[in-house]
Amino acid sequence: MPLIPEREKAHIRALLEKNMRYEVKLVNFTQEFECEYCKQTRELMEELAQLSEKIKVEIYDFVKDSDKAKQFSIDKIPATIILGEKDYGIRFFGIPSGYEFGSFLEDIIDVSRRETRLSKATKDRLKTVNRPIHIQVFVTPTCPYCPRAVRLAHQFAIESDNIRADMVEIIEFPQLATKYDVMAVPKVVINDVIAFEGALPEPHFLEHLMLALEEHPHT
Repeated sequence: MPLIPEREKAHIRALLEKNMRYEVKLVNFTQEFECEYCKQTRELMEELAQLSEKIKVEIYDFVKDSDKAKQFSIDKIPATIILGEKDYGIRFFGIPSGYEFGSFLEDIIDVSRRETRLSKATKDRLKTVNRPIHIQVFVTPTCPYCPRAVRLAHQFAIESDNIRADMVEIIEFPQLATKYDVMAVPKVVINDVIAFEGALPEPHFLEHLMLALEEHPHT
């Protein structure tokens, strides 16, 4: 049974046709003994690829292709990367379903267009990020506010080669929810030193990111 309802396929096909510019590659990590949502995630990527000639899919086995997983800093599955002309640092850990499916489609379009909708002021400040920043956005598929946080984090990653941003679906990774004390979603953790809850507006999210840079100025 398809994961994308037939009635939605025409709409998605038209959306991608209208907005995509360059080819995008969806790199999916799964394993032979597939985890709970691995199969659905892989099938979702394959269904999406059928809706646009500009979407290609590569499937890797987390265990057998461990070198590839290491190359992309993949430490858990299911994991999906959206690659464009380069690796922009966009990661989805867990199936991008529910509200997050919209985030996934918008990310595909941004990567395909090689640009984001962030303000010029934000883009200029992101150019000053000169050390690695790792953003984790903890979400659930039923959270209507989560996509905003995920999208901002992923757009920050597109704009800066030093930023990697992960969507982490906590139902699939409860151990991380415990580790990072996730009591409400979205919860954003930056470089393990700055954390906040809620979908903040773009300028406020950016201020937290800059704070994380200041926490370890010499690393």
